[in-house]
This record gives sequence, structure tokens and C-alpha cells, in this order.
Amino acid sequence: MGIVLVAGAILSEVIATLALRASHGLSRLGPTALVVIGYGTAFVLLAQALKTLNVGPVYAVWSGVGTVGAFLGGVLLFDEPVRAATVVGIALVVLGVAVMYLGGGMEH
Repeated sequence: MGIVLVAGAILSEVIATLALRASHGLSRLGPTALVVIGYGTAFVLLAQALKTLNVGPVYAVWSGVGTVGAFLGGVLLFDEPVRAATVVGIALVVLGVAVMYLGGGMEH
């Protein structure tokens, strides 16, 4: 169940981050509401997941997968550029998350 909560936290955080971009500095009501609801939901779900999961690997997965999701969303929704250095950075994030996950285990 903890992994499902983390997945929900990741999805909520990515939606909130993309809505933050769409809010134009929190000046648009709809996207701003998504920011508040999305981040609030992400933190609640993450807090619940941490009742049974280890914080280090969970945070690595949450932040790493969220980073990749925000990057992909920016590319798909906002036509943000994909550069070689960005792709290398994303690969390093994924590698780092894998190492944290494998090294730290998830459940305590």
C-alpha cells in the first residue's frame, strides 16, 4: 500500500508543478487551485506512505520520478527544449534513484 501512496504523491506533485508553470506566477485561479490541491495531496500521501516506508529511498523515488515527470510534462505541454545536457541530467537522476532504492530498501 505504501508504494501506491508514493505513486499518488508523485502524480499529485507533477500535476501541481505543471500547474505552477501554467498559473503565470499564481495569477490564474484555476491552475493556482491545482497547485495548492496538488502539493497538499502530495504531502498528505507521502506522509502516510512514510508510516511504513523508509524516508531516504522514498524521498529519492518521489523527487527523482517527480523531476522526470515534470521534465516530460514541460516538454509535452509547454514545448520546453530537450538538450543533450538535460538528457544526461535526467539519466543521472534515474541512476541516483535506482541506487538509493536498491541500497536503502523501502520498508522498515
